[in-house]
Amino acid sequence: MRALIAFSICVVLVVSACTPAAQPAQPATPSKGDVIVFVAVPLSGFMANGGQTILGGVRLAAHEINQSGGLLGYNVVVEGIDDEADSGLAAENAQAIAERVAGGERVLGVIGHLNSGQTEAALPIYDGLDIVVITPTSSLQSLTAQGYRRFFRVNASDATQAAVDARFLVEKLGATRIAVLHNDEQYGIDLAAGVQAELEALGADVATVRQIPIGPPDPVNEPGAGQPVYYPEALAEIQASGADAVFYAGYEIECPYLRYDLREVGLEGLPFLASDGCFLAATIDESDGAAAGMYVSAFGPSPEGDTVGQNWVAGYQAVEYRNPDTYSINGYVAMRVLIEGVQKANSLEANAVADAIRDLDMETFIGQIQYEDTGDLKDPAIFIYKVEEDEFRQVYPE
Repeated sequence: MRALIAFSICVVLVVSACTPAAQPAQPATPSKGDVIVFVAVPLSGFMANGGQTILGGVRLAAHEINQSGGLLGYNVVVEGIDDEADSGLAAENAQAIAERVAGGERVLGVIGHLNSGQTEAALPIYDGLDIVVITPTSSLQSLTAQGYRRFFRVNASDATQAAVDARFLVEKLGATRIAVLHNDEQYGIDLAAGVQAELEALGADVATVRQIPIGPPDPVNEPGAGQPVYYPEALAEIQASGADAVFYAGYEIECPYLRYDLREVGLEGLPFLASDGCFLAATIDESDGAAAGMYVSAFGPSPEGDTVGQNWVAGYQAVEYRNPDTYSINGYVAMRVLIEGVQKANSLEANAVADAIRDLDMETFIGQIQYEDTGDLKDPAIFIYKVEEDEFRQVYPE
């Protein structure tokens, strides 16, 4: 039987000074018991790295609040719950959370999910619980159009991403005829449609629109060809279309292979912009060097830049025993928003916390957090990176 819940608990270490009178006052130890925050993301399978980066950021934020005396005196316990990037399992896990709430456990909320499909599947179950849900990365526009009063996101929606990415292709890269590719998940389909509409509104031509299967591909040896490629039909369509740039809406499990293919057929110099789902180290690591020069849009700054600083990175390493990855910052910010809502409400009650979150005005690593009534950000940010020397280097905003 599949285990539904994999959990990790942040442990607070209290160090006693040998000479208390000579030391600054230590923060009080959380004394009211535990309050649980679930992090519902893929922790195994082909998208595990993305989920683990989010979980690490949440753990760091929880560790910080626990070290400062707790959240209204409660010890924050972070439990990772593995959805395996599967919407059916996400709904099962949400039901397992519901059973724990019904059993009397003190559950504050859920940070999740990584992907829009899993968030969409679980939200109707979460909505029946007295908890707050904050997604760090789910961008499907319709998620915040369904009237959920305790659901928020700290990232831009696909509508914002589509507009920014289209302008970048046309105004910054000078593209006039763009091939739009996407995976076959609703996220990829909707984002590609949004980009196509924005490109046409800017007066650019959409050279072709092509869907490719979600997931890691198998190499294909074309008759008479040299190195194997992964998406021969998509490649042929791009070549025949006369495209002068390529946009891809999908994940890091497809993106590096598509970029590799473009190199193998001599189209490596074609400007290539991928969506936020590709903003993970795997896009670079799995491309066999072909990622160099490509662009990726994202919902947050890279921890390799100057935004978070070395103290934050060192704090993350101390809690996680590894380096942060791209969406560690989004997980951290989502948890900080939840913490701030609780502190502002001076309550763990979900409706009070949700009302307080709607009134937030806080500066974070991903920008100013202020909410529309829907749970969308008032001023969502999109970042665009270029791969240089095997790293994501920010090129937008400049």
